Amino acid sequence: MSGDAFEDALALANGPHPPGPAAPGRSAPGRPAPGRSPAHAPAAPPAPGAAPGQDPEAPAQAPGEPGLARPRRTPPPEDHGGLVTPGWDTARATAHRAVRPLPPRRLPLDLALGHTLAAPLTALTDLPAFDTSAMDGWAVAGPGPWRLAPGPGLLAGSAPPSAPLTDGEAVPIATGARLPHGATAVLRSEHGTAADGELRGPTPQPGADIRPRGQECRTGAELLPARSALTPAALGLAAAAGYDQLAVRPRPRAEVLILGDELLFRGLPHDGRVRDALGPMTGPWLTALGAQVLVTRRIGDDADALHEAVAGSRADLVVTTGSTAAGPVDHLRGVLERLGAQLLVSGVAVRPGHPMLLAELPGGTPLVGLPGNPLAAVSGLLTLAAPLLNALADRPLPEPRPARLTEEVRGHPRDTRLVPVACPEPGRARPLSYAGPAMLRGIAAASALAVIPPGGAASGDRVRLLDLPLA
Repeated sequence: MSGDAFEDALALANGPHPPGPAAPGRSAPGRPAPGRSPAHAPAAPPAPGAAPGQDPEAPAQAPGEPGLARPRRTPPPEDHGGLVTPGWDTARATAHRAVRPLPPRRLPLDLALGHTLAAPLTALTDLPAFDTSAMDGWAVAGPGPWRLAPGPGLLAGSAPPSAPLTDGEAVPIATGARLPHGATAVLRSEHGTAADGELRGPTPQPGADIRPRGQECRTGAELLPARSALTPAALGLAAAAGYDQLAVRPRPRAEVLILGDELLFRGLPHDGRVRDALGPMTGPWLTALGAQVLVTRRIGDDADALHEAVAGSRADLVVTTGSTAAGPVDHLRGVLERLGAQLLVSGVAVRPGHPMLLAELPGGTPLVGLPGNPLAAVSGLLTLAAPLLNALADRPLPEPRPARLTEEVRGHPRDTRLVPVACPEPGRARPLSYAGPAMLRGIAAASALAVIPPGGAASGDRVRLLDLPLA
């Protein structure tokens, strides 16, 4: 069976829906379009000791994880002139190791959301910075009944009276107000009655409803380690701990180049031309993965324009769509060779998306080449671009989480498959239809991609899930 026929069969594995055609003139995974030749990819050699017929890149079953889907005995990986295409896990790890974190910079708190801490967040003050009331009521000294001290009550933000409370005295206090000296507890407002300058109620336990100074942390305590993502809660913690600015790894700047003369950018497909699906989604995918997208440019099949765009980019990551094969109008590899770029990954043993590539441009900027089919491009984004963005932001490579399949998923004889799944309940993954390389309907409804090992996985098998970014 041809590679393309096998891909079409896999697209039907979880539903009766026929796969959509590849974009005219573009290379679909497993089959070059007319006039184009398949890319041959250098890769790592087989792992020592790999069983004959088994993909050496596939993960072994982990101890304590019974039922994890494992590769079945299959033909050896494709060999192109002695170069074996790297497996999916190896390609991800290669991308994550390909770059160093971006230099840190200081940002005000209101601009730091989504960035990564470049250094540990340590408290600049005790939290709370002083003893405060946890409730509305009265600050009391000793047992009751209590005389109400003269003067106004204490509000949050007001200075406490200079004279300390003495035993048998009380003063009204609001939540968050600084406790006066001499106070031993707070009597809640619902527990006491004040009349004629006297407060009556049950005597609270010493320290009751008081938030003591340093209850949450002391000055110098580490609140968050370096490499933590700055969430809204983390920014609130930083503000409470006394920060106005933070040292962060900046969001990696990305530039997207859309290739292909067959693409339309508005209206319905006509005259053999198709709508561009990659332009509207690639930038938002990169943003969701942590990048700052500078621009999305439409280059077409113009080698000189592509060379100028890549050579002149000031981004931290360049992402191209299409042109990853080696046909007469697939100019990407020729442009990379002309620029003196080094190919780090040239094809990956994964379906869809195996023609994807990763190159290092002169000066060290990475370039990710995505295949032209939409789901194949998503596979390339999550396989190569996501690990690169994590590394640039000084974040670890996320590990897929395990789940059990609700039904069988057919596999490729040699390659990993990435299959859109819905997660109806924790620990369960339901494969979705419309999973062909040119389709987006499945991934649009998915919450994750299931990593299906060579040979496939049965219903009930444990597989790894690659969670999809939500926004």
